[in-house]
Order: sequence, then structure tokens, then C-alpha cells
Amino acid sequence: MISKDSTESTRSYSLGIAIIGVLFFIFGFVTWLNGILIPYLRMACELTNFEAMFVAFAFYISYTIMALPSSWILKKTGFRNGMMVGLWVMAVGTLIFVPAALTRTYGIFLTGLFVMGTGLAILQTASNPYITILGPRESAAARISIMGVANKLAGAIAPLILAYFILHDGDSVAKSLETLSGAERTAALDALARRVINPYLVMTGVLFLLGLWIRFSPLPEIDAETEDEETQMLNEGKTSIFQFPHLMLGVLTLFLYVGAEVIAGDTIIRYGQSLNIPLQTAKMFTSFTLAAMILGYLLGIILIPKYISQEKALAISAILGFILSIGIVTTTGYLSVAFVALLGLANALVWPAVWPLAIHGLGRFVKTGSALLIMAIAGGALLPLVWGKFSDLYSSTFAYIILLPCYFVIFMYAVKWHKIRNW
Repeated sequence: MISKDSTESTRSYSLGIAIIGVLFFIFGFVTWLNGILIPYLRMACELTNFEAMFVAFAFYISYTIMALPSSWILKKTGFRNGMMVGLWVMAVGTLIFVPAALTRTYGIFLTGLFVMGTGLAILQTASNPYITILGPRESAAARISIMGVANKLAGAIAPLILAYFILHDGDSVAKSLETLSGAERTAALDALARRVINPYLVMTGVLFLLGLWIRFSPLPEIDAETEDEETQMLNEGKTSIFQFPHLMLGVLTLFLYVGAEVIAGDTIIRYGQSLNIPLQTAKMFTSFTLAAMILGYLLGIILIPKYISQEKALAISAILGFILSIGIVTTTGYLSVAFVALLGLANALVWPAVWPLAIHGLGRFVKTGSALLIMAIAGGALLPLVWGKFSDLYSSTFAYIILLPCYFVIFMYAVKWHKIRNW
């Protein structure tokens, strides 16, 4: 006979998983809109490849700037209220797209993206350790993989939905702009910029209502800073987060991983265009990358920890990413694009595997450690800029060479670095 306490515990666990799953869906929907925003704003605001990649920079650099303040907010509010605040901050960011579109000012678009990233920093700082600690450590990667399915499913859908509203006729618009000049060209660009207003107003309303729902939901609170006897012994005498080498090396690994993930998802449409693939076709490429990630997450749910460990999954992912990166720079056309899309498969299990390995044993330092890991998302801000500069200077194909050192570091963390407990 199952006890009442056991039933309540199971119900609470399932409820926590479901609610955090909804949040990860929102993360994915908002985050992977950047893949279509980059070619859209490149056209509407007349940008170079390098300038267009500041879409990713503005969005992801907010994680570095706001992660530690997010940790402070969570200590004051707790997980649930902190998640509500994060959703409402995101709503402010989407609302900023309205004046940005009305004035066709790239700087205001970037401000909106930064504010959206700030809200996501709060949400990620709360939700990632929450889902990691909610159940057994050895199955944490599987739980995060479930979240990843929700995240990337939204990410696969989002660019297609936004593309329908703002770039459904992208090829014809691009051709017509080539024939226009002066006031006619300005009017056409202004009309193109305003297409983004309605979708982002809808997102503003949805994010605000979700914040209210989280505030009044029965989301169970957990004590993230509880230390068991083993953790207390390991952490005895430690006074700084920087005394945990497995965490700091995890931060470096996630920095490079997020850069690789964003490059795979956010540059693939522009890469297809650079290979003379029509935008009508190329606008679907980000969804292919995210579909590959969903496949990787499903494999993680099935295989971890029953058949392979988190560490082994991470090593396999790194090796696959390295091989695919070589395939990208040594081929061309649709085959090269396919290798970029397949990076989604290689990337899927990196975040789920690194997180539990990096925060293991942090005890009372876990919220600060989580904030540092969230700061590593800045890799998504900086490495795409390197891709953009290489693309302008050399070629879009050669630019993917930046991925090789990323996967090498991921491999080293999987086989060695995560075990280091003292400098």
C-alpha cells in the first residue's frame, strides 16, 4: 500500500517537473526567435553580418551582467516569486520592440533583447538548479533532457511562427529593395520593421499572464543549500566559490558550449543565404537544428543513467561535435548546412550533463555557483561575433572553424576536469 506522504511527494515532484517544463518551453520560444531576427534585422536595419550578430550579443551578454544580481533576487524572493519577476522583466523587453519597430532603430531593438535576456537570466538561475536538485543527482541529466525537449520543441516552432509574420515574402522583399532608393526605400524598410509589432505585443501579454500563473501556482519550494554529511566534510574550510575547480572549469565549458549552440542555431539561416540558398528555404534551417537537439534530448532521457553515465554522454557529444565541425568546413552547399543542423544532436546533452557535474557538492554555495554557470551563457554573445567577423573577412564556411576548440574543451571536462576538487 502506498502511503499518503509518498503519494503527496510524487504529486509534488510531478507538479514541479510540469511547471518548470512550461518555463523551459518559454525559454526556448523566446531564445530561438533570434535565429529569424538576425536575417530580418539585417535586412530591415541594413546591417553587415558582424553588426547583425549583435542580436545574439545583446541577448546573451545580459546573462553575464545580470546573473549575480539574479542570485541576489532569488535569495530575497525564493524560487517561485523570482520566476514571476523574471517573466515580467521579459514582458518589458518584448514591449520595447514596439518603439524599436516604429522608429526602425537598431539600438532600441538591442535594448529590448537585453531586457528579455535579463528576465531569462533570473528564470534560468532559478529553474536550472531547481530541476537539478528536485530529484536524484544521477538522473539529473535525464530530467534536464526532459526540460530540453520542451525548450527545443518551442525553439523549433518559434522561428517558423515569427517567419510567417515577418519574413513570409523575404526573397521578394529583398529583391524589391535592390530596385528602390531614397524615400521609397525608406518607406519599404519602415513597413518591414513594423511587421514585428503584433507578434511581440502578443508575447508581452502571454509573459505577463504566465508570471501571474507562476505566482499563484502550487510550485513546491526546495532548500537548494542543504548540505549532507559528505558535502559538509568536503566543503569544510572553503570560504569562496572560486575554491571549486570543477565548478570554474564547468563555467568555461558552458561558455564555449553555449557559443557553439548559438552559432549552430542562429547562423544557419544566414549561412544558407551565403551559399545562395533562397530565404524561403533557409528560414526553416534553425528548426532543423532544434529538431536534431530534440532527438538528442530524447536519447538522453532513454539512455541516462540506465545505459550510459552523464560523463560518457558528454564525451560522446564532444567527439560528435568535433567531427561535424570538420564536416562543415570541408564541404559546401546543402551537405555543409546539414552538418550545421546536426550539431543540434551533438549539443543536446552538453548542458544537461555539465550542470549536475558542475554544481555537485557546492552545498551553501549552490546559488552563487548556479549564477556563475548562467553567466557562462555569455559565450552565446561573444562567439557568434567571432563567427560574424570571420564570415565577413574570409567566408561563412571557414568561420565555423571556431567550433573546434569548443568541442575539445567539452571533451576534456567530460573525461578529466569535472573530477578535479582542488586546484
